[in-house]
Amino acid sequence: MATMKAALFDGKGHMKLKTLQRPEPGTGDVLLKLRSTGICGSDLLIYHDKTTPETLPAGHELAGEIAEVGKGVDKGLVGQRVAIEGIGHGRACMECWYCRTGQFFLCGKLEPDSGGGYAQYMVRKAAGCYPMQDNLSWEEGGLTEPLAVAVHAVRRGELTGGETVAVLGAGTIGLCCIAAARALGAGKIIATAKYPQQAAMAKRMGADMAVSPEGDALKQALAGVTDGRGADLTIEAVGGRSDAPLNQAVDVTRLQGRISTTGNFWRPATIDWFKCLLKEQSMIWSATYSIMDGWHDFEIALDLMASGRVKLKQMVTHTVLLEQIQKGFDISADKTSGAIKVQVMQ
Repeated sequence: MATMKAALFDGKGHMKLKTLQRPEPGTGDVLLKLRSTGICGSDLLIYHDKTTPETLPAGHELAGEIAEVGKGVDKGLVGQRVAIEGIGHGRACMECWYCRTGQFFLCGKLEPDSGGGYAQYMVRKAAGCYPMQDNLSWEEGGLTEPLAVAVHAVRRGELTGGETVAVLGAGTIGLCCIAAARALGAGKIIATAKYPQQAAMAKRMGADMAVSPEGDALKQALAGVTDGRGADLTIEAVGGRSDAPLNQAVDVTRLQGRISTTGNFWRPATIDWFKCLLKEQSMIWSATYSIMDGWHDFEIALDLMASGRVKLKQMVTHTVLLEQIQKGFDISADKTSGAIKVQVMQ
């Protein structure tokens, strides 16, 4: 049996390189040779508390090329460069009500995870592989997933052209939300950024201002550009273990405004729902990506990058080889390193 190298969390705070059996594509599947995998902030949070060693590699910000095809898949796809929707579409049954409506992440019959992008190879359904345009780099391919998350959050938030948008957080998802909101018609965009490199990148992605998340800096900045009303749409992209981002979102969003929440919260959050009710705000939860109005968020993300309307490659501040993945995790966790996006390249 063919083997491959993969990086697995050892349950003791480190990523270790292992030799695993290479997966084989089944009916409708493709074997993917991975080229870029982004280290996601959610991975850092999960591994911080996790004590159980992994048996399958993680990693979901993916791009690669089709190396082999399974039964029922066109052999002409071999060699195609693709961005990989590996969470939903690449595992979905394609038969249930949610799949038929394009909400693949909500499929109740997702195939068991067979391993993610911290490896040389992985298997997913051919349907979940989105062809990359020729002018896109592997770095951009690996950023398709977080950009699709952002596009979904903006679309779920029903952005109307010219509206004022607040983006809470300037990590990968927050920066992608800035870029997506700018490309999809936002007027003024004001973001919060915790670190200097994030504030600088927020402006390069299209924010008019990047302010501290502390105190009233965001509220005052929004008041200055909206005659005191607040944001029409606020996108929460922080998550974590604090209630503060959700409560700040309620505070800075105008009466009858919308809040699109895409941050991962790792414990129950307490929020002043009465304040939200009195302001008649809409709280919209946005998890991943789907088909909306006939277009998958992955397709829109790829088109935005290929057209040059969104320039994400500059977000990749560090790259490491698979053999150096622990170094990549260390850099990603240490914001004094200047890191924004760290990718594993092969």
